[in-house]
Amino acid sequence: MTPLEQFLLRAEALLQRVEAVLPPSFPREPDWQRSFAFRWRKRAGSGASYLQPVAHAASITLADLHNIGPQKEQIEQNTRQFVAGRPANNVLLTGARGTGKSSLIKACLNQFAGQGLRLIEVDKADLAELPDIVDLVAGRPERFVVFCDDLSFEEGESGYKALKVALDGSIAAQSDNVLIYATSNRRHLLPERMSDNATYVYASDGDLHPGETVEEKISLSERFGLWLSFYPFKQDDYMDIAAHWLTSFGCSAQQIEEARGEALRWALQRGSRSGRVAWQFAKDYAGRLPQ
Repeated sequence: MTPLEQFLLRAEALLQRVEAVLPPSFPREPDWQRSFAFRWRKRAGSGASYLQPVAHAASITLADLHNIGPQKEQIEQNTRQFVAGRPANNVLLTGARGTGKSSLIKACLNQFAGQGLRLIEVDKADLAELPDIVDLVAGRPERFVVFCDDLSFEEGESGYKALKVALDGSIAAQSDNVLIYATSNRRHLLPERMSDNATYVYASDGDLHPGETVEEKISLSERFGLWLSFYPFKQDDYMDIAAHWLTSFGCSAQQIEEARGEALRWALQRGSRSGRVAWQFAKDYAGRLPQ
């Protein structure tokens, strides 16, 4: 074997070892037929971003969501307008935890996926890349909802400004095939402090005008055209949701009635009567039943 052949063999072996530790390559633009839900991800090592298809998207439906009828009706109508190519608004869902904000967006995806709706989940840390996401899907025939879950910001975060621009602040027109649906536990998305009240201005006629600090803190929320508020559930609402999920797990009417006391104790221990708590209880209770 000549020295050149020895060198080529060693180089090939070295390349194989390097390839084994490198992260897999992903195309920046995914196979749009593989899924109707995607995540915006960063490739390890290079830091390059790409859309990752979600192999098994949540299967929740609008019928599974109880006691949020008005909110469900409004977002369903807004999404129906959007997939039909008609004017529609970006949506901010705010309020009590576990009341169905995120589930409602996932249910809308399942409702309208057959009509071309697609969902792209973006972490708060990646919101600065929203312009890249919009450019990537611009011109596609599908309709895209960019989903930002559990959104809140601290002052000075880059994602805050990027989201403001994406909603309604760029010289470029908004893409007509992209909407932003975001959930948060607080409506104004930035922390509010007592010192903010000092910036209010009292006019001579007694009118109260917010100062620049307050204006800045509410400016992002106001760029969402549709606000949906969610409130803690009453006991009967909580029990209704628990019964729905127990039924879905195959429990009989008698078993559901027998579970009432345990369901109430479960909520008391968790300090919350929410749809999430009801679902968690139903899984625990149904899973413990004898086969």
